[in-house]
Amino acid sequence: MSAYQDKTLTCRDCGREFAFTASEQEFYAQRGYTNEPGRCPECRAARKAQRGEGGYSSGGYSSGGGGGYGGRREMYPAVCAQCGKETQVPFQPRGDRPVYCSDCYAALRGSSGGGYERRGGNGGRRRY
Repeated sequence: MSAYQDKTLTCRDCGREFAFTASEQEFYAQRGYTNEPGRCPECRAARKAQRGEGGYSSGGYSSGGGGGYGGRREMYPAVCAQCGKETQVPFQPRGDRPVYCSDCYAALRGSSGGGYERRGGNGGRRRY
């Protein structure tokens, strides 16, 4: 027998009542969630779609808080310092460092080893 019983909650967005079932409460508890849902499944789905989150969910509940994974990135316009082509980058260019298009960036990384100096297996220390 389950320690949980169905509850009726009120959605904070639309004001409709919705059921927070015993199995949903168990699902929340298994994942360590301490708060009850504040939105009905329809408003939850609409909010998730509005934030542009994709990914997997179980029974309509997502464990994600929109921390970046799976969401859309804001892109910023920039001009490549190498070839002069207009491009989009996932950060706000500040002007103090060069910005490259994806083609030039890939070419630079391939030729420079990623910007890191290769050292011997002793961490760059000399043996005396």
